Amino acid sequence: MPADIAESQPLLEVIDLYTHFDTPRGVAHAVDGISFTLDRGRTLGVVGESGSGKSVLSRTIIDILSHDGSVLYRGKVMFEGRDLRELSQKEMREVRGREIAMVFQDPMSSLNPVKRIGKQITEVLVKRMGMNKASANLRAAELIDSVGIPDPEQQLKRYPMHLSGGMRQRVAIAIALAGEPKLLIADEPTTALDVTIQAQILDLLRKQQRERNMAVILITHNLGIVSGYTDDVAVMYAGKIVERCETQELMNRPRMPYTEALMKSAPLLSDPPHTRLDAIPGLPPNLLNVPDGCRFHERCRYATDRCLTELPDLTADGSSEHLYACWNPLEVKAEALS
Repeated sequence: MPADIAESQPLLEVIDLYTHFDTPRGVAHAVDGISFTLDRGRTLGVVGESGSGKSVLSRTIIDILSHDGSVLYRGKVMFEGRDLRELSQKEMREVRGREIAMVFQDPMSSLNPVKRIGKQITEVLVKRMGMNKASANLRAAELIDSVGIPDPEQQLKRYPMHLSGGMRQRVAIAIALAGEPKLLIADEPTTALDVTIQAQILDLLRKQQRERNMAVILITHNLGIVSGYTDDVAVMYAGKIVERCETQELMNRPRMPYTEALMKSAPLLSDPPHTRLDAIPGLPPNLLNVPDGCRFHERCRYATDRCLTELPDLTADGSSEHLYACWNPLEVKAEALS
């Protein structure tokens, strides 16, 4: 593909993507008609409660869900002009790690507990980058150093169980970066880490993203993380994107009541100790039996009769690129009440 064409098109374009699970109790609508684009060098935050479909979306993009017929797909995942859904499993293995890499929530689930750290990194370099063993050993030490782990030569000889949670996550990031990917997907990369270590891991991801002009999808339930570390944000609820725009636009002017509820349920550094948070009432809908109308209507304080029966489309906010799916967007509702 000519370089000028490659640079002019989005790195990643997800088009009307569906991922449904065929279960004994029915079909679960985990990802239900999602579309978005991501340009080179940009960071997209995907935010929502547990069960909103964030992780299923990421696993669909890199094609690591089951191929036994229990997962039903529709739609396109275009990466540099290629539809990844049309590639063979062998071709996708070439894409994973080399062009698209992923950092998982729990590094112990992706690191081999009985292999030394150095062996796990050099395997990637030899298999995916075609390096010889000596070059791979040198590069492994460079990668460990680049993610802020001191004394890399000694650390490469250790096993994952000898490292702290934060250090293990740094190793997982180093392995993900070994293939020089163009897109890195980080799925809740700071879960179970204390606040100080969370900030260090997020700063590391941002530093690596900028140095490599790498696109990043950062999946989280925390809008505070989104506000400080992403360029754009997509808010997911019950398998759908319900709001999408630039991050600062979202933080300054949310339109979707669900986004407002997420903001109010998050703690602020300025809050005094023991401040009571505003929990979102009720529970997310059962994805085996999604309700009619807006999927948030049972928990929404702005819901009207129309919300109970008609599903709103993702709509542009006037001439801007602020998209939301709501019959009663926040500013419109506030104006109506004034």
